[in-house]
Amino acid sequence: MNKRQAARQARRAERMAIVNSDSASVPVSSMTPGSEFFEWMTGGVKSAGVILNEKTAMTVSAIYACVQLIAGAVASLPIPIYQRENDDSRQSVDHPIWRLLNIQPHPILGAATFWEFILTSKLLHGDGFARIWRKGRYNPEIVSIEPLHPLAVQPLRVGDRLCYYLMYTNEILDQDDILHFTGIGYDIPIVNPKLAKVYGYRSMSPLKYALRYAGGIALAADQFSANFFGDGSKPEFVIKTEAAKLTDEQKTTIQNAWRDMIGGNRFKPGVLSAGMSLQELTLTAEDAQLVATRQFQVEDVARIYGVPPFMIGHTANTSSWGTGVESMGIGFVKYTLQRHLVKIEQELNRKLLGDTPEYFCEFLTAGLERGDTKGRFDAYRVGLGRAGEPGFLTVNEVRRRENLPPIEGGDVLFKGTGDAPTSAPDGA
Repeated sequence: MNKRQAARQARRAERMAIVNSDSASVPVSSMTPGSEFFEWMTGGVKSAGVILNEKTAMTVSAIYACVQLIAGAVASLPIPIYQRENDDSRQSVDHPIWRLLNIQPHPILGAATFWEFILTSKLLHGDGFARIWRKGRYNPEIVSIEPLHPLAVQPLRVGDRLCYYLMYTNEILDQDDILHFTGIGYDIPIVNPKLAKVYGYRSMSPLKYALRYAGGIALAADQFSANFFGDGSKPEFVIKTEAAKLTDEQKTTIQNAWRDMIGGNRFKPGVLSAGMSLQELTLTAEDAQLVATRQFQVEDVARIYGVPPFMIGHTANTSSWGTGVESMGIGFVKYTLQRHLVKIEQELNRKLLGDTPEYFCEFLTAGLERGDTKGRFDAYRVGLGRAGEPGFLTVNEVRRRENLPPIEGGDVLFKGTGDAPTSAPDGA
């Protein structure tokens, strides 16, 4: 047993002592107002007269679209395993962890489903959690990674390390056995006197912060629209009569007669008795603002998640993100996806590949950042070398980026000696 394994076993013994103590369980009194567990037990955050939780938030089309877009984009990216070379270069290698990250992290689900769940947890609750299952107590080999619902995990600090209390199994796991994919910042620490532990190691939940009002207003607007245009909507017109006063029975008779006359054909001309006329009801100024409110909330939700509005079907003001759709797509990768990818990469490298620092993983985003064909080929010509300038790409490197097989002699780097071709070498 090496020093790292010995340290891991010592931490396990410390955790088990906590588990076996009387203070291992989290009492109901720890569900203080403002905590994730409290909001979950009480239905969620109330805003704009509606309850906002993960289920109700996903009924808002803008929130659903943003979460689906980001989670789906990350889930579609390959995660190669690289080995550092002595010359500071990298080489893609076959590694056992590769299958867990790209094919099947857990026996019951595939990699794409796993990453969509993790990103959805991050985008709604602020954190994504996954349990690292090892081959045995004395064998640190990783066999699977199990995603955990963020509301079922409570981070807490023991000494100089983080531990994670699993509410549904009543276990406390060391930080080496939990992948914690954080969002932005940390929430407000909560001191539990009974446990003598300090909580506050969760990321800020978008549902409690950024989406508290924007998402609540959007949800309320959706519900109002459904009622407005549904059975609870305003009538399109009223029937006026010259009679001084109608009894309730007469009103009902006129309503039923009109309904029977029009029936299922709204274009069928109606016939009114003498002394009756129709008066159309127009929308009030408040009702007319409903559409504008819904459009603003789409932009507000897109702003919170860092998504170009056109990517979720909102085509207004797309020029603010660049000169074209291509520029906006590349900006989405650089300024939105990248902030999620870097945190995920760092957590994977230190928890899954920490025993072998010469190996590391990194999301491959080249497919999302590819420009148009002309711009891409012009860049290749510069990289291969032209007009006497030395190149920094080989033909086979270019072919690899275009998913083409290598060719003989394609690994030679042009050094700028002699006259370079004015176009890409043959085979590029």
